Amino acid sequence: MVLSGAAVVTPAGVLDPATIVIEHGVIVEVRAGARPADRGYEGHLIVPGFVDVHVHGVDGVDSLATPDGVEQMAARLPRYGVTAFCPTTVACAPGDLKRVLAAAARMRADRPGRGARVAGAHLESNFINAEYRGAQPADCLRSPLDANPPAAAGFTASGILDEIDRAGRSVAIVTLAPELDGGLDLVRRLAGAGLRVSLGHSAASYEQGIAAIEAGARHATHLFNRMPSFSHRAPGLVGAILDRAEVSAELIVDGCHVHPAMLRAALRALGPDRAIAITDGTAVSGLPAGTAAHLGSARLTAGPRVALLDDGTWAGSVLTMDAAFRNLATTFGCGVVEAARLCAANPARALGLADSGRIAAGAAADLVVLDADLRVAQTVIGGTTVFQRS
Repeated sequence: MVLSGAAVVTPAGVLDPATIVIEHGVIVEVRAGARPADRGYEGHLIVPGFVDVHVHGVDGVDSLATPDGVEQMAARLPRYGVTAFCPTTVACAPGDLKRVLAAAARMRADRPGRGARVAGAHLESNFINAEYRGAQPADCLRSPLDANPPAAAGFTASGILDEIDRAGRSVAIVTLAPELDGGLDLVRRLAGAGLRVSLGHSAASYEQGIAAIEAGARHATHLFNRMPSFSHRAPGLVGAILDRAEVSAELIVDGCHVHPAMLRAALRALGPDRAIAITDGTAVSGLPAGTAAHLGSARLTAGPRVALLDDGTWAGSVLTMDAAFRNLATTFGCGVVEAARLCAANPARALGLADSGRIAAGAAADLVVLDADLRVAQTVIGGTTVFQRS
């Protein structure tokens, strides 16, 4: 496969025009200039495939609500430029978690030819603070030390931890609140097993956040959302995350969950390599406002800019990754190079996807071709076109 004539975002900047040569699913050459005989991509921009580390669903599909939710998400996400993703769960019972993790394992072992890669599941887990749960189901929340759950729920913390242990690397990220009883020990346990521990849905103070980072946490779930407000005298969990260079931070870049001014300030504080653009997308992402679907067992509806439970609680976003890229590149003033870092390079690095997130010789040929309006025209995964806009 040869893609020639487009502007190409590389780790060193933009080549315009450029030519990408792909063999056996790998980029073998990226060079300046277009081939005279093959200039079919003029007027387009080619960027690394988007990596969404926090997405619950899309196009009417939820990771938990249907038995084949993960497979259906993988099939639908390439139309939005996503080449790899972490199917994300809300707090749930062990049996439901087992089903999602089994699907993630199958998809990691044998990816369908036209589906996005599964980089392991993100568990927005049972171990979060009830006061900051947002749309998470209260009856599924547990302390890491909880051996006596409500009778109606019928499972213990150990039931969830057993499923995480059995799943191994089919789990990529676990979100938790470190201030819970046993929280720091759980950070150490999960980090020691090679999982990426994320701080979120938490009331942690600055000191508790620092303790969790020193225990092995390296990630933050949707920075600013569902954590105490940032203050100059009480910096809280946000301050701990911004203060420690080893932590990457997710940002929902819809312009609603985080004000554009605060988003720009966070990007400056985090520097070029620590910020990760996410959608926190739900089953109503990509669907018209007013459409109903599910987040786990809960009903939600697409609003104009966010997803809502029936009681009006915000329940994630309606954002897709192509829109996230456009927002960053235009509305938020980042430009296409920084937008590609946030949507591809930084999340790939955070997940340890050494061959993804960049357009360079030796990298996997996971690419997105965008038109002049930065809308997805073509998505390529492993050198194969998996989405082509008609």
